[in-house]
Amino acid sequence: MIHSRLTAAISLMAACVLGCAPAVQPAASPVPSAATVTAAPTAAVNDMILGPNLGMFEDARIAATLADIDHARIGHTDSTLVSFGTRHTYSDTTSTSRGIGAARRWIFAQLSQYSRECNGCLRVEFDTATMAMPYDTRGPRRITNVLAWLPGRDTSRVIVMGGHYDSCVCVQTVAGAGLPAGTAYVPRLDSTATAPGANDDGSGSSAVIELARVFSKRFPRGLGATIIFALYDAEEQGLVGSTHLAERLVKGRYDVLAGMTDDIAGNVTAADGYTDSTSMRVFGADPDTSRSRELLRFVQAAQYTYIPRFTILPVFRLDRVNRGGDHRPFVERGMPGVRFSERVENENRQHLPGDMLGFVNYPYLANLARVNAAVIGELAESPATPDSARATRISLGTSGGRRWVFSWKPVPNAASYEILVRRTTAPQYDRVIAAGNVTRIELDLQLDDYWAAVRAVGTNGHRSLGAVVPTVTRVIPRAGSAP
Repeated sequence: MIHSRLTAAISLMAACVLGCAPAVQPAASPVPSAATVTAAPTAAVNDMILGPNLGMFEDARIAATLADIDHARIGHTDSTLVSFGTRHTYSDTTSTSRGIGAARRWIFAQLSQYSRECNGCLRVEFDTATMAMPYDTRGPRRITNVLAWLPGRDTSRVIVMGGHYDSCVCVQTVAGAGLPAGTAYVPRLDSTATAPGANDDGSGSSAVIELARVFSKRFPRGLGATIIFALYDAEEQGLVGSTHLAERLVKGRYDVLAGMTDDIAGNVTAADGYTDSTSMRVFGADPDTSRSRELLRFVQAAQYTYIPRFTILPVFRLDRVNRGGDHRPFVERGMPGVRFSERVENENRQHLPGDMLGFVNYPYLANLARVNAAVIGELAESPATPDSARATRISLGTSGGRRWVFSWKPVPNAASYEILVRRTTAPQYDRVIAAGNVTRIELDLQLDDYWAAVRAVGTNGHRSLGAVVPTVTRVIPRAGSAP
């Protein structure tokens, strides 16, 4: 019976500690026989147990990129951002030493320098728009993101890695300046108060700038997909900068593989003194079969493959309770997105003048950036996710509704395909069925009890994100069948 075989295999997997090897092992007894339309009907399934790396292997080029990440450089970048006093969206744009204008010109100059060092491989731009401000009733405002594009071999597929460079004293309780006479004081709109923003989000911005440096250095000719390193404006005013970029990419008909953000990413000590410098959180939105949740599972696999001693706490929700981040506009527009954040959050070091450099742990932040780099590199080199994946129940014959046909469209540069399997209550996949180089496979699998996903394996060995099949239909209906 498939139930006993899968249960035994899952129990075996649970008994194997994270360091067990190999990460993919042949199952003692395969999940049922299977056939494909293009292969002999008696072809056996290559069924294996998956380790926590989900079959991902370490690419030496990506590993070298992780090694290049320098916590001292990240700290220097953050120190420079803090030196501008405030990076409030409404702050001074003409000063050379204070305000958001000076900050973004410095960011642009840094990214442009990296581009010169790689013979122009980065396309650096000010991404400007006039946008409505959710917290400001006085009308739309001009915002400016700073972007660095690293074009890939496929310029239609993009990965967005972002952080917001604006800051504010959003929870300040004393009256401040920066508003017209007679206007009620709203802390979030105070553009002159000192807002260092070392952790929120100088930490994330500094990590993204460092990622732009190391990827442009290691991959001056790009990877498979295009990477956008995004420094967002006006996150503190309602995710405005990231909303603009998400809308721009939708209008440009880009295939966004991931809209990711580093935000509040460098603190390791809670208000009560509790410290955690060895783990981080990654947030992935509901439902459990969403593209964002699949991206989160991919992130976990990349972390285990490249930096296993720096662990992830996966959080199965869009963001912290009643909070938001710059991955949200991507998720809301149907694109996969996740948030990377520190494991121990301390709100005394956010949105306040006390958000200072001394509370950011840069070796910790560098490890978080290394997880980013592993995910970016693996995603960029992976083939596309199989399109139009479907699972259809076979209701007649000996199946009795138990057998299923999986089908999908062929993916360019795919050498083969795999079916990932997990129980509906399992947070991560623990089985893989090698389908071969076909686009249709029949399985004796009672799918009502499992979630499954189809992924492509590239000619380079890299695995794509999985295409979950959340909607199933009967292709061979029978009269009077029960719902």
